[in-house]
Amino acid sequence: MKKMNCIILLISVVVSLTACGDKNTEKKEEGFIPTLDTNTDCSITVAGSYDNFEALEAEFDRFNEFYPKVQLSYVKLDDYNNILETTLEGEDKPNIFFSYAWMIGNDKYASVFEHAEDLSDASLNLDLGCIRPGLINHDAENHVMMVPVFSRSYGMLVNNDLFEKEGLSVPTTWTELLKVCEEFQTKGYKSPMMGYSKDSSSCFMYTVAYPLFAATLADNPKALKMANDLDSAAGEYMRPALEVVERMIQGGCINTNECDKIEDNYTQVILRFFEGDVPMMICSGDTVSGTKKRESQSEAFSLAPFKYTFSPIPLTEDGGYFIDSPSVEFSVNKECDNLDMTNEFMRFLITDTELNEMASVKRLVTPTKEMSFDSVYAPFGKVPSDRIISPEVLGITDPLTVQIKCAAYQVGKGESTVEDAIKKYGTFE
Repeated sequence: MKKMNCIILLISVVVSLTACGDKNTEKKEEGFIPTLDTNTDCSITVAGSYDNFEALEAEFDRFNEFYPKVQLSYVKLDDYNNILETTLEGEDKPNIFFSYAWMIGNDKYASVFEHAEDLSDASLNLDLGCIRPGLINHDAENHVMMVPVFSRSYGMLVNNDLFEKEGLSVPTTWTELLKVCEEFQTKGYKSPMMGYSKDSSSCFMYTVAYPLFAATLADNPKALKMANDLDSAAGEYMRPALEVVERMIQGGCINTNECDKIEDNYTQVILRFFEGDVPMMICSGDTVSGTKKRESQSEAFSLAPFKYTFSPIPLTEDGGYFIDSPSVEFSVNKECDNLDMTNEFMRFLITDTELNEMASVKRLVTPTKEMSFDSVYAPFGKVPSDRIISPEVLGITDPLTVQIKCAAYQVGKGESTVEDAIKKYGTFE
């Protein structure tokens, strides 16, 4: 009987392992399947503006599991925006290069896109469907010359533990925001909200004003055209956004003197937030990307860590907006060496799994439809679809953003009244 039981047990184990093997095989087949010779020996170079790109290098390693002889490398180009055109026409052409939505329509970069491959070509088999539609830019001929690998938005880092400690709730409406700021003030907080304010570039005033200005233009095609044409009459559409900036500062939500002590809009913004006495830090998702790495660099955070999230700023009674914009995009140089393997790497990369993995390492907003993979960004996944704005799809141009950026900065610094800033629309540089 003992011998018979052992035989039955052995058969059960073998059947179980066989079943597991079948499941694992099915799972593997659902993932990336190579279409080229896996013994191909070649090189692929990605050129960009980042000092380093560990997240991409991790993808190189994962791709090498399928193509071990493909040598992939990342190269930073100094003075990227000015040297890109020359690089694409030189001898050492990169296979893939960083591209940005603001380059589109700019005559300076027209020749850059002459080198770019149409990534919407069905023969490439890229899974563009895994990317949120509002992030994909189509040209006049409906071609896709760049594909987002990271996205960005504008909002505020929230110290959730601080809210809990003070018995307050994270605001979800404009009225709640003003009230909670007042309550933090009565509890001794000098500046319930903070942000970078020393320069107009990436200043908190722009981060506050831009979403509301974009929302004002979103439902008014005529106003959007006027704003893009830099028609001075379009300045009136900045009013709601500029008045919000003014109200937040004059009402004590933001103490600009405290904000002026922050030396830069990235590392110093993060380290100031990690001091633990700032309920809400206004910034972009690009800044949030540096939080994970700098947790250990902050002595205050290391001694007293706290939970934090990135949330839309509730600028209206219906809440905040999710400005869904691409951050970094990849274009393929159609004249590069080893184009077939380059497209194979892009097919490997442009998937839910790999884009989410890369975003997780870099802690940037994923461009995929799966927003819940990083709890820090979870609040944006709850924003209703009617409050998600895609500036690139809407047709907002870079000159327009310069106007609201400079106007909001001047109003926030007290260098201009709301009325004067409105009148100067189209003249800001």
